[in-house]
Amino acid sequence: MPVNSRPPREIAARWLFVGLCAASLAPVLLVRIPAMVDYPDHLARMYILAANGTAAANPAYRVEWALYPNLAMDLLIPQMARLFGVALSGRIFLLVSEILIVGGAMAIERVMKGRVQLAGFAGVLLLYSLPFAWGFLNFEFGLGVALFGIALMLKMREAAWPVRLVVNTVFVAALFAAHFFALGVYGATLGWYELWRAWDRNGAWRDAVLRLAVLAAPAVVVLAVMAATGGSIGYAGTDWFLLLKPLWLFRTLNGYSLTMSAVTALALMAALYVAARQRLLTLAPAGAWMAALFAILYVAIPSRLFGTSFVDLRIIVAAGLIMPAFLRLRLPDGHRFTVVLTAAGLVIAANLAVVYSVWLSYRREYAAMIRSFAGMKPGARVLVAGAGDDPPLRDLTEFPIFHAPDLAVHYANAFVPDLFTTPGKQPVRPVAALQPLDDPEPAPVPVTLLTAIASGHEPPGTPSFLRGWYRDFDYVYVLGPPAGNPMPDRLEEVTRARRFVLYRIERASSPPPSGGEGAGRASSSPCRSARC
Repeated sequence: MPVNSRPPREIAARWLFVGLCAASLAPVLLVRIPAMVDYPDHLARMYILAANGTAAANPAYRVEWALYPNLAMDLLIPQMARLFGVALSGRIFLLVSEILIVGGAMAIERVMKGRVQLAGFAGVLLLYSLPFAWGFLNFEFGLGVALFGIALMLKMREAAWPVRLVVNTVFVAALFAAHFFALGVYGATLGWYELWRAWDRNGAWRDAVLRLAVLAAPAVVVLAVMAATGGSIGYAGTDWFLLLKPLWLFRTLNGYSLTMSAVTALALMAALYVAARQRLLTLAPAGAWMAALFAILYVAIPSRLFGTSFVDLRIIVAAGLIMPAFLRLRLPDGHRFTVVLTAAGLVIAANLAVVYSVWLSYRREYAAMIRSFAGMKPGARVLVAGAGDDPPLRDLTEFPIFHAPDLAVHYANAFVPDLFTTPGKQPVRPVAALQPLDDPEPAPVPVTLLTAIASGHEPPGTPSFLRGWYRDFDYVYVLGPPAGNPMPDRLEEVTRARRFVLYRIERASSPPPSGGEGAGRASSSPCRSARC
């Protein structure tokens, strides 16, 4: 149907979506370093990978490739950097990931309903949800690929099984390399849909078993090869945080403002309720099954699994991108349509306003951070601390500064224990001599803990890499609103900015006094519990 023959309300909805989509993608083009919590850390790792094997390689780190599923950007960006450089390649990767998220959600809805109504708006609304705004880049890219894989497999649901096996194998291999939980979303969605098909066809279970085998076989092979070659999914670490699950439903839609997230979630829930009551929104035949799938996954899955955090939040986002394909929308008439369209635009625009405010403000902060590396001696050892207690920073808009000091590994060829170097998740590891100084749970350490150690009052459970921090490191960044020097006898201020102070560590002429029976020995009591 020609565009100009479409009903005016559909044309209005389409143009609103185009405008919101452009506004959602634009922030990536306006900044050099996106203000996402983990992004500077990932960027620092990309610099190490791109320089590996060259004269510019950082001597504090080595690259160890293995078969494990968290490598999307690690595989792609160093290759892209040969043409575009690391910084631009990182932004291109992020932009492609965002396009995959929105486009993949729309593709599933197109396959299931023959048209796109809701998925595009859901995609732009979720682009800066907490898992994406915090820089879970491999998951974002992997989920975008998974959405297109789901769309293609659903479109081919009547194709011959050898064809589906080949296509499924390609997507399983790509998703395994990209991110394991994206592969899980892909497999769970398609497997659950096949179970619904069997039920809907009054017990076509033999066909369902074959179709499920086609889905599962490539994943089983890949996992078997990984186990045989010594690869891994991550490291041990499972936490449920069951009491937080009801709260996450209201705190996921905006990664920078809990208030905006709660308001958006309440507005969305109210809109869905009213639309359902007025029969404007109904479930497609498989809709109830898919809703049940995501509800079960959300309740059942740990919040932290294989050392990966916020797994249950990722389920919320995946559900928000996939479920529109299983909802039937009857557009209201007259002024009700105008109200609905205006309200949707305002909600998404309000979320974007927060994003623009945070990202643009961090252009100055990241520039100041990069300038602070200029006077740092090459090969320095750099510690990262937070000005407050545990957790170091509480305001979500302060979180994007967390890993900015990690860029010292590129600009000063430094060693930073805060850099993500987890076995089974990243292919970068410290050299053997520096592994005792690596932080197993990368995050800023409370400066109060450093003060206690330096004064000889080491708390029980102090991580081993911190026990001699005043001897083992050369500089320390204290993140948060600048305050007075916490240890004038140990630290000399080098530079300060709005969100950090850089100190040079002065070597003491004598060791700190003994801290009593709690000092100098390990304990099972965690001293930085919020970092787990």
